Amino acid sequence: MQRLYRKRIVLGVGGGIAAYKSAELVRRLRDHGAEVRVVMTQGGREFITPLTLQALSGHPVHLDLLDPAAEAAMGHIELARWADLVLIAPATADLMARLAQGVANDLLTTVVLATNAPVALAPAMNQAMWADPATQANREQLLSRGIRLFGPGSGSQACGDIGMGRMLEAEELARAVADCFETGMLTGKHLLITAGPTQENIDPVRYITNHSSGKMGFALAEAAAEAGARVTLVTGPVFLPTPDRVQRIDVVSARDMLAACEAAMPCDILIAAAAVADYRPEVVAPHKLKKDPSTGDGLLLQMVRNPDILATLAGRTDRPFCVGFAAETENLLEYAARKLRDKNLDLIVANDVANPSIGFNSEDNAVSVIDRQQHETRFGQASKGHIARALVAFIAERYKES
Repeated sequence: MQRLYRKRIVLGVGGGIAAYKSAELVRRLRDHGAEVRVVMTQGGREFITPLTLQALSGHPVHLDLLDPAAEAAMGHIELARWADLVLIAPATADLMARLAQGVANDLLTTVVLATNAPVALAPAMNQAMWADPATQANREQLLSRGIRLFGPGSGSQACGDIGMGRMLEAEELARAVADCFETGMLTGKHLLITAGPTQENIDPVRYITNHSSGKMGFALAEAAAEAGARVTLVTGPVFLPTPDRVQRIDVVSARDMLAACEAAMPCDILIAAAAVADYRPEVVAPHKLKKDPSTGDGLLLQMVRNPDILATLAGRTDRPFCVGFAAETENLLEYAARKLRDKNLDLIVANDVANPSIGFNSEDNAVSVIDRQQHETRFGQASKGHIARALVAFIAERYKES
């Protein structure tokens, strides 16, 4: 269940008696490390109070589509972007019918239409309602669109009937959610991923670095592990936990990072997401540099070029499938395309770091991927975890075609 760690789950609660199980589901998801935001329908509020789910999730419950306070904090679009997965439990026959028809007349159905994240339903209804041809037609329609269905189970129901229609238990649903993040598309492959900044020492106290947090690279490592790959993550100095099933190698400077990458070779796919310093001081002072009144107010440092990690690895005889990152503040696609050609890459991911909502240290990202034929594929703004899983799926497909 480590796959749920740090995953963002939007839990939709529909209007059925099984809503009482939603409280336990929130606890189970959080116990396994997931972050949960709850959206309730009007019917759901008749069975369980928003206050209960707020206390269990640790966040205010989202209720109304046109709530000005909610829109100011996290409206339906922001909530849709935030999610790594949307789970509706319980999903009533009415909810299934509305979703099958693309109706968006409340907050929950609007979030489902607006999200790029996977959507799953845990049906819960009377056995006769589940067996009705209209419900079964809606079930097939939803499945055909890629929406997952967890259950229903069979057994005694609140109305006294016995049959199919019971919502699965909280632990069963938590396991099903975790399974959504296990794809197997890179099983047996070795991925080498770089992340974070590098630090280039000036003296024992000071160094040159950049604003990279490492979040995107770590999200990629987590997504690659979920896809079944053996992952080696070479990271500069960051304050992030190591993703489950990932081999982490900590380095400091650009030269350290190159040496660690070369030691980790060969690999099948290289994803170079690190923000590597292009230059370093030619001489590192053995002691802390002091202010010298005779030199005025300035300090002159002679800088030399660092080795180009990506170009070096892309130029090897055992060259892997190479994916680079271009973090730019202007002329994004032009500079990214040039980097793709100059470094002999297969793909390059272009990221506009001048935009604070998707730049360094942000929780979200939005990127464009350019291939050797100069074709551009865009991935709209979403959480870095969601972007990472979309990128890993895209890279895996292109790798298999190469």
